[in-house]
Amino acid sequence: MKLKANNLLIVLSFGVTAVISMAAIEPAPDKTEYENLQVLPKDISSKQLQHIMVDEFQDGLGVGCGFCHAKKEGSLLLDYASDEKPEKEIARAMMRMTLEINKKYFEMEQPSIGDEQLVITCSSCHRGTLHPEKL
Repeated sequence: MKLKANNLLIVLSFGVTAVISMAAIEPAPDKTEYENLQVLPKDISSKQLQHIMVDEFQDGLGVGCGFCHAKKEGSLLLDYASDEKPEKEIARAMMRMTLEINKKYFEMEQPSIGDEQLVITCSSCHRGTLHPEKL
């Protein structure tokens, strides 16, 4: 009986410690200031940006972050603000094209990349591949 009580006390101690630790962690703010956004909104939330980068680019083109974003000098980390890689400017041009097609041909007043209402997205042509198939 004493062993069970000790085990219960240990489990409760870990649980209390975990709850206190979790309460001390401040959640990340939903809005972050990003540098060098030229097509995406300057006030984009981290959740919206994550959706665009994963659902539009990663899934739509089958590429990872390092395809458009250069590495920081002397590091394995990416420099998201850098314009070093030409693929980043190509992605911007493609986003502008997509927005223009949705506005002009589908009469969307203010289309926005990542918007669920977009008729034409990266996936419309790319379908998960880096280069769209020629029809």
